[in-house]
Amino acid sequence: MSETEKPARGKPRRPRASGPLRRSVLHVDSRGRARMVDVGEKGATRRVAVARGAVGMGKAAFEALSSGRLAKGDAMAVARLAGIQAAKRTPDLVPLAHSVAVHGVRVDAEVTDEGVALRATVRTADRTGVEMEALTCVSVAALALVDMVKAVDRHTEITGIRVVAKSGGRSGDWRRE
Repeated sequence: MSETEKPARGKPRRPRASGPLRRSVLHVDSRGRARMVDVGEKGATRRVAVARGAVGMGKAAFEALSSGRLAKGDAMAVARLAGIQAAKRTPDLVPLAHSVAVHGVRVDAEVTDEGVALRATVRTADRTGVEMEALTCVSVAALALVDMVKAVDRHTEITGIRVVAKSGGRSGDWRRE
């Protein structure tokens, strides 16, 4: 019987982690139910996370964006502000994300041949990392860009959203190769 099939009693079985995985998965309790990790005993440390993503678009949208002729206004400024605002609201959107004191957010938006490349850097001095804040920042900045150009191009595409670096905390520094 697979872990998702119902046993004879009629109750679905919950998948459970075992061995080293069980010790590393802190967002589930002993019965496999989601829970928020208690970080209250951890000390605050400086932490930084960097995420990237992109918005691809057609020639007409690219030209309107590049020349500043979008009917809705300055798309790049709107995207940066939307990203900053989103980073601060991450716990409202991601159920198990902690409320973190976001001390700094930088959103870089660069027009490229394919559309717009986005990069978010989020900083804190807190008990848990800001990877989710960086990802949320890039995601919402991308959504804002799509909203700004959708009247010109309905084929815009959000791609490649990922964490590319983090520093601080117990697990130390990490960079995507």
